[in-house]
Amino acid sequence: MRFISVRDLRGRSAEIWRNRLEERDMVVTSRGRPIALLTAISEDNFEESLAAVRSARAVAAVHAMQVRSEKLGLDRMTLDEINAIIEDTRRGGKR
Repeated sequence: MRFISVRDLRGRSAEIWRNRLEERDMVVTSRGRPIALLTAISEDNFEESLAAVRSARAVAAVHAMQVRSEKLGLDRMTLDEINAIIEDTRRGGKR
């Protein structure tokens, strides 16, 4: 996988677009840190590619929630505690 800087993307965009099918995926960096992923798609696979990206984001979001839950100890809550929070929230209470 090729890494390209934002500066290269601005200055050599025509070359990068020409090579996109060969590279398939490129990581865009700013100050040496990854900030974006460029991936080659076509009209034929646009919907599938978009669905795959959205699915990957959803999986990452669920994972982040699980990690946060474990750090806060929420993964050890009982069903009664969970139901009490739900009931309190429905009544407009704050926790």
